[in-house]
Parts: sequence; C-alpha cells; structure tokens
Amino acid sequence: MLPATGNTIFGALSIPVQRKLTIIMHLSKVVFGTSGLGNLYQAPTQEEKNAIVGECLAHMDKPAVFDSAGKYGAGLALEALGAALRHWQVPPEQVLISNKLGWYRIPLRGAEPTFEPGVWKNIQHDAEQRISYEGILQCFEQGNQLLGNYPAQLVSVHDPDEYLATAGTPKEREKKLQDIRDAYRALHDLKAAGKVKAIGVGAKNWKIIREITGIIPLDWVMIANSLTLHAHPQELADYIQSLQARGVAVINSAVFNGGFLTGGDYYNYKLVDGSDPAHHELLRWRTAFFAACTMHQVDPAHACVQFGLNVPGVTAVAMSTSKAAKVKGNMDMVKNNISPDFWEYLKSKQLIR
Repeated sequence: MLPATGNTIFGALSIPVQRKLTIIMHLSKVVFGTSGLGNLYQAPTQEEKNAIVGECLAHMDKPAVFDSAGKYGAGLALEALGAALRHWQVPPEQVLISNKLGWYRIPLRGAEPTFEPGVWKNIQHDAEQRISYEGILQCFEQGNQLLGNYPAQLVSVHDPDEYLATAGTPKEREKKLQDIRDAYRALHDLKAAGKVKAIGVGAKNWKIIREITGIIPLDWVMIANSLTLHAHPQELADYIQSLQARGVAVINSAVFNGGFLTGGDYYNYKLVDGSDPAHHELLRWRTAFFAACTMHQVDPAHACVQFGLNVPGVTAVAMSTSKAAKVKGNMDMVKNNISPDFWEYLKSKQLIR
C-alpha cells in the first residue's frame, strides 16, 4: 500500500480528491478535532481557544469542518467552539460542524466527572450516556444550544463500539444494538426534516463500524487508530474501498496511533513498556521508521498524515492541536506531498505494504 503523489487517490481508482469530496459532502481534506477545546489534559483559556480556531479558519478550506462531541469536556468543546466562531464573527455557512452524539451534560456533583475522571481538566459539568431515540434527540438539541448560532450539520453516534463492549451477554448486546438502531432512527428523522445534512459513525473498532454500515445507511464514517502508517490491514483497506464504491465518505482519525508514531510513550493510549517482550517488535518498527525518516529528511508526523490521507477511499484526515502555532504546520503536512522514493524505501524495508 503506497501513497500517491498529487491530488488523486492512488491504486486502481483515480478519482480526483476534490471532486469526490464535492460529490459527497463538500468536505475539505482536513477535519479539525476539538477535544482540546474541551480541556483534554490541560485547560487553555478561551482566548487561547479563540486563537486556535482563528488559525484553523485562516488555513482551512471553506467551509471549515470542525468535529466535536458532547463528551469533550462534558460539552465544553461545543461551547468553546461556538464562542470562538462568534468571536471571529464567522458566517454560519462558512463552517460545517460535526457533533458526535450520545453524551448529555449534567451537573457536576463531585470534584471529578464520572465519565472519564483524570482526563478533562477544570471542567464544570459531568456527562451521562444517552443512546436511544429520545436520548440522541436530547443530545442534539443540547449540543446546538451550546454551539449557539452554529448548529451541527454532521451528526453521528459516539463510540458505539465502547457501548456494545459493555454488554455482558449476547442478549444484552442485542439490546444495546437495538439502542443504537433507535439512535440512528432519530438521526435519520432529523435528516428527513432538513435539520442535518449527513449522518455518520465514529469509533475506534473499525469492525463495529462495518457491522453498523451493514445494517444502517450512512453518509460518512470516522475511523480512529485503525488506519495508520503502522497498522493498515488489507481487510480494512478493502472495506474502505467498498465504502467509496457506495459513496460513503471516510474520515481517518488518530493517524499517529495515539502519538506513538511521532515519539510518544503510548500506542493507542496504552503505555509501551520497553522491558516487555510483547512490545519489542513495536519498538523495533518505530526505530526503523525513524531511521528511514532521517535518511530521507522526512518528518515522521508528515509521513503519518500523508499516508493516512492517501489510502484509497479516504476522504479526509482529522487533526487537532492545543496550540494555535501548530495549526499551519498541520495544514502544510496535508498539502505537501512526499517523494515517491520515501514510500518505495519503506516498502523495501517491509515497514509498509
């Protein structure tokens, strides 16, 4: 699997990227993730959040696409995004907001939120999961209230894979799957009423995404941690091309495997221990990848972004940052292609297919 140069999808299919995006949902190549606006790991000021959003607006194609969720800081990300857009006096038609639904803001009764303690810093609310027909509509309405003048136009059910994973028996799983069906029935009703433009799904377990797209018609999917320079199984690649054939947009998220591919200590948010033999191959792969990047003068992050964007069938990559100064660099990594010699070298070293 080798990324192509230029603006076409490589391999047997050669559909120009911008034409494909226009046909599907007018998506740019970059979707900006807003977990940082919800105080993930740190608590930026609203002024700092305004600066981040301002840089995104300056460098993203129009309409600028932002991905958020009621789970991000118990709705704080939605609130901060709406405030930043108002600060910059952005016309609503110049932005497209995705709201992943399923978590509803409730009062904070203790020192920490109950849904993800230790992750969200200095937030003033808690959140509870509501995956059902009525629950999803409640999350949609609350999300739009938090956004203010910028209602979400792309909607999905948030982490249905994690919701299904809590089932203890096959019977309980079927009940939870019915909850998800009911949630999507609500989203389809919103689309039929003209309140949203497109319906999708966002999950880390791509096989659950495949299960859902097998029973529910969707316009787009967001796959996290699964389609990266390090991990790109053929079965997943085939599935993504099947989505492309059906006109379903694919947003590739978390292309750094939780930061590990750019030097972090966590692979998909799990600590990598060098003393554990089970992790030796993973560390060996990264060492070889970094050596290849040094040899070809390629930034590892740039390589990850370009690979993640140019897998056949991928529409856009989702990227986020908590620093306004990094936004332009992120956009440049999307726009600037890498020499084919680099990809050929990685293939020769069996670092990619």
